[in-house]
Amino acid sequence: MGSGLKVADFASARRIRCREIDVADIEPLVDLLTKGFYPSQRDAWVQRLQRLSQHPTPLGFPKYGYLLEWGDTLIGVSLVIYSSILVNGETRIRCNNSSWYVEPEFRSYASMLASHGRGHKNVTYFNVTPDRHTLPILEAKGYVRYCNGRFAALPAFCAQAARAQVRLVTAPEHADHNLHPAEIELLSAHAGYGCISVICTSEDRTYPFVFVPRRKFGFIPYVRLIYCRDLSDFVRFAQPLGRFLARRHFFLVVVDSNGPIRGLVGGYLAGRPKYFKGPDQPRLGDLAYSELAMFPRLGESTPWEMLAKKLFSVRYRWQNRKTRFAAASNSREQPATNLKPNASEGLLRPTFTNTAPFDEPKKSRVFP
Repeated sequence: MGSGLKVADFASARRIRCREIDVADIEPLVDLLTKGFYPSQRDAWVQRLQRLSQHPTPLGFPKYGYLLEWGDTLIGVSLVIYSSILVNGETRIRCNNSSWYVEPEFRSYASMLASHGRGHKNVTYFNVTPDRHTLPILEAKGYVRYCNGRFAALPAFCAQAARAQVRLVTAPEHADHNLHPAEIELLSAHAGYGCISVICTSEDRTYPFVFVPRRKFGFIPYVRLIYCRDLSDFVRFAQPLGRFLARRHFFLVVVDSNGPIRGLVGGYLAGRPKYFKGPDQPRLGDLAYSELAMFPRLGESTPWEMLAKKLFSVRYRWQNRKTRFAAASNSREQPATNLKPNASEGLLRPTFTNTAPFDEPKKSRVFP
């Protein structure tokens, strides 16, 4: 792998194939993902793949996802999360298209990886972290936008609509006639992912909620709503939930939304859309078993790391501009030479995050 890989002829292209990831591929797969994303966070990729190995994937679907292979060398990967979820009381299959990476020399074969294994008519595919430059591609592939933005709420300051007792779920829950067995499993599983799983009890009825802790700009704590039965439940119990979270130093809750939410104190933020394709449109407020809940956050975690990454990028852009200027000067001195800036001329190319089979770098998110 690396800049030495080249697809030189048709014979080489015939050796490229796409297949399901196997357990034997884990070690080289971690190397590829670490190289393509954040080189300093190999442990995070190991943890992601461990969680996929422990995840109860529905029978007949891939455990990890798919890879692109050139001979015996891994050149691309697509992680997916297949899960069984409840839709109107019925068990349905949903797939979260997660992390993507394809070696730069083989980006023309990324579409092979993008379409492989996505033809199940009874499966709902959804993408919760698409890059802006990939949106036209998603829509061309039949994906439909179902969420346009987020609502940043301060639930502790909302008017009280209902009294409720809020209890933290830290261990497997006992059977509850108000909770479906799948919801009990969901609460326990997400608590194991590091989420805040809670149960609201009001008037002898039980309501499940899951939040995932995050930090904006590396130091402002907030939580994202990962699961509730209906957004109206969150609005109804906003004050007791907000006070419960505030005692844990989380005052801000980010909720998927298509506009302002009546009954919540806060503001609507357009952007960060979400897409789906398949028979069951995901509900707003249901990101269960998605990469936002299951996977540890990659990227900058402190303001100093964010500044260091920015300075790193500026340094490489300056050096590349200097190299191109020198190459242009040489070309003026030697007009017969057709120089093209590439790696052989010494251009430095920083590693960037890329969760889609395209060349543009992925921008860091304010809200994941």
